[in-house]
Amino acid sequence: MKQQVLYLDLAKYYDLIYYWKDYKKEVVKLNKIIVRYKKSKGKDLLEVACGTGHHIKYFKKTFSCTGTDINQGMLNIAKKKIKNVTFKKADMVNIKLNKKFDVITCLFSSLGYIKTYQNLKKTLLNFSKHLKPGGVVIIEPWYTKSAYLAGSPHMSTYDGKDLKISRLVVSKVKGNISIMDMHYLIAEKNKEVKHFIDRHEMGLFEIDKTLQFMKLAGLKSKFIKNGLMKGRGLFVGIKELK
Repeated sequence: MKQQVLYLDLAKYYDLIYYWKDYKKEVVKLNKIIVRYKKSKGKDLLEVACGTGHHIKYFKKTFSCTGTDINQGMLNIAKKKIKNVTFKKADMVNIKLNKKFDVITCLFSSLGYIKTYQNLKKTLLNFSKHLKPGGVVIIEPWYTKSAYLAGSPHMSTYDGKDLKISRLVVSKVKGNISIMDMHYLIAEKNKEVKHFIDRHEMGLFEIDKTLQFMKLAGLKSKFIKNGLMKGRGLFVGIKELK
């Protein structure tokens, strides 16, 4: 998968760009789902596409955590920020950790970056292989094609004292792929304004198809419409006890 500037050169700004996201509240909700559905007895949790580790910061109060991400820039920040957690560079499509977990999470629509249904099938099989019998996987997907608003403009800003960030994008669709050319303007004290353009291409996977692939991967699954973010939902899959 192509790595985006946001996760490399701009990784140090990532947590500021998403300053509004309430990770603690999200983990409280996720923990309730885990308690409801998990049948295995252990406390090993894997977060796939962990980013800078904000969810793990709260998960580690309950679980023994491992975080993986394809972007070394994000992992470098996570390692500095969070101690006593194993962080590894890995692509979710072909991840191989030689360990099984009680909980696997893949959040903030990171699954969309694998782009194709072929990769989706491989990824879900991979998740299942890394899951203990009775373990649970929770996936926060990207939008479906019908829910994604092509042609709509979006803007987000961060307004600090010595740092200002503006991000603008007009959404596009090509086939089953959403395309976002994100324009970043970054103004820092005593520095020239920087302009970055960062293309993000993400697969628009349908709910029924994802559930079908989860079933093929040996996961008893359901889709929860009321997820963490509006319009995205959550997939929950349980690996049946043998």
